[in-house]
Amino acid sequence: MYELNDTIAAISSPASDRLVIIRISGPDTIEHLNKFFSPELSQNQHGIFNGKITIPQVPHIDAAVYLFAARRSYTAENLAEIHFYGNPALTEEIMRKFLSSGVRLARPGEFTARAYLNGRMDLSQAEAVNKIITGGNRFQLNAAQKLLAGRLTRTVSQASQQILDCLTLIEAAMDFSQEDIEFITKDQAQKTLNQIKNNLEELISTAISYENTIDLPAVGIAGSPSAGKSSLLNALLGQQRSIVSSQPKTTRDVLSGIIELEHCRCIVFDCAGLLAAPKTQIDSLAQQAALNALQNAELTIFCVDASKQDLTEDLAIRNLIIPKNFIALAAKCDLLDETRLNRRLAELKEKFGSDFLPSSSKNSLGLDTLRKTVDSVIIGEGCDEYQTACVAVNARHKHSVTQAVENLRNAVTHIKSGSDEIAAMMLRAAHQAISSIAHEHLDEKILDKIFGEFCIGK
Repeated sequence: MYELNDTIAAISSPASDRLVIIRISGPDTIEHLNKFFSPELSQNQHGIFNGKITIPQVPHIDAAVYLFAARRSYTAENLAEIHFYGNPALTEEIMRKFLSSGVRLARPGEFTARAYLNGRMDLSQAEAVNKIITGGNRFQLNAAQKLLAGRLTRTVSQASQQILDCLTLIEAAMDFSQEDIEFITKDQAQKTLNQIKNNLEELISTAISYENTIDLPAVGIAGSPSAGKSSLLNALLGQQRSIVSSQPKTTRDVLSGIIELEHCRCIVFDCAGLLAAPKTQIDSLAQQAALNALQNAELTIFCVDASKQDLTEDLAIRNLIIPKNFIALAAKCDLLDETRLNRRLAELKEKFGSDFLPSSSKNSLGLDTLRKTVDSVIIGEGCDEYQTACVAVNARHKHSVTQAVENLRNAVTHIKSGSDEIAAMMLRAAHQAISSIAHEHLDEKILDKIFGEFCIGK
């Protein structure tokens, strides 16, 4: 289990950064700092202090110490961050000196674990810290920020107190069963517990699930062979991820890469060119793989070669695709002059019933507009308003709430049948399940698993 009476240290900055941050927390933080940092610091100080790190056989190093007193720090202990510019060898030597002086290397997530164990935050907020660190898109960050703000804790704390209040009345009625006192009627108990159960079920059904945001949104590029899909993928990724050839059917498998948009990252993939009527088994297998991938994608970019005259196959292929969201793209527009291009875009709109975005992977025409459009579609109109009204949960939270709901349902059943003692047991189980979201009744292994997912120094 985590020790709170020793002093820990770890590198808290990315290995690729020239600016190094070493974080120290614990009762002897000031004492250990004064062994290597000047000017000397006192227990009552807090703030930013410029000075030098001095260690044997190493030149003096300019550094700044950010010192936080226990009542103001992240861990609720004396905490310091040493900021300096250096290379990995220098950083390793400084860390070695600290560790040899009696400081212990922090375990993964131990700084946040101390914040939790010292009452600085509840467990769901501690989990949110890791989600913010590892979040890869705006959806993940939104969900993690809601956890960190404590919205889930406030929501379930109210349910927890209501369960406890009802349990108290039922147990009081059992204690005074021989007296002519009615603390709560069966109907009142059932009504109260059903309301709590319904509120928790609604919480789960409307919550933002962090696990649902972990997989990056997928954007599929679809179209007939030689429609310009591979060139588009390479242009969006900025590298040769897909083979480009004048020969049709070059792409047989689903190829993908990650692109950075303004508000999030997404996976964009290029799959085999679709055919109105596949002629070989290989073509059929490639087409099925493509359609399966597109079916699961958040957005489909449908490519049509703007210079192509016969669009019969493209029209048939468009009917094969049933996308969640859709962008029509006219590719290879560099092959047409302005007059022909405008006429062609009008023809495409008439035939397909959609406005086509003109593009060219060769001269980057329309790629910025495409990126912005993809970003806008993924974020979605009204998304912020919806998410503001929701709380965020992860798999552990959902499991705890689901357990509580099941125990509440069983409690109502036993109250109906007159088995108040069993109902009270069910209510205690429901209270324990819902309380574990924040901090109560947690097994040591659960804590180790939660904080073990952090990186060292956080």
